[in-house]
Amino acid sequence: MPQKIKATGKQKSMLALHCVIFAIGTALCWMMYDKHDGHWAYPWPAWTTAAWALTLLGHYCIVFTSFEDKGYTTYRNQQGYSE
Repeated sequence: MPQKIKATGKQKSMLALHCVIFAIGTALCWMMYDKHDGHWAYPWPAWTTAAWALTLLGHYCIVFTSFEDKGYTTYRNQQGYSE
């Protein structure tokens, strides 16, 4: 059974930095959004918010749900890489 890889401190801090930048960037995008004086306007920040949220979710999954690959060294040796 593959073992779960523990997240390092650097990985956790980079994820936290990603979260902070996401929050600031999303807030700025929504603050720049012009509501056209009460009339309907296309909510363009929704697309950037959704796309960035998906990348943040992916980053979280990489940091906290990674498992070791026992065949990785065999693969690297087959490809001609030395250890």
